[in-house]
Amino acid sequence: MAPIEVVLAALLIGIAFVCDVRAMRIPNKLTLSFFSAGLIYHLSSDGLSGAAFSLLGVLAGVFPLLALYLLKGIGAGDVKLFGALGALVGAAFSLQVLMYSILYGGLFGIVVLVMNQTFAKRLMVFTVSLLALSRNLHADGFTPLKKDGLRFPFMIAVVPGAITACCFMREWPFNG
Repeated sequence: MAPIEVVLAALLIGIAFVCDVRAMRIPNKLTLSFFSAGLIYHLSSDGLSGAAFSLLGVLAGVFPLLALYLLKGIGAGDVKLFGALGALVGAAFSLQVLMYSILYGGLFGIVVLVMNQTFAKRLMVFTVSLLALSRNLHADGFTPLKKDGLRFPFMIAVVPGAITACCFMREWPFNG
């Protein structure tokens, strides 16, 4: 991976982190700008094969996250962010970052759930209602779990995911 790709990816992730933590939103201008920069860079440096590399990276970044988006597990900004990241650094690195980000996201999610006392209370109410009304359980039995759902910015997981992916890359730019 070229140093310019690393710098652009770090800028994208850093700016998206600040935006997501502050407003739980990643602006379209940000993702579109970096998508364009990645596509233009690869097209100008490697021609049509560079454009194909960039577009394959976009597909690799977007498609795995569509299911999570449709299940309302992540926002559309996160999907577009990984598309822009894929345009910059290609499919392989984008998928590595995605894999580590999902692992960190799961870990952070567990921590948030454990630390949230109201969730524990809702879980207890749900468990009691499940045991008491096991024969007549309706969708309303899940209401205590859905009410005031717990959320955190996915970028909190993407930053360590990107750092971890960089650490395990063969082409880590600072390995000399």
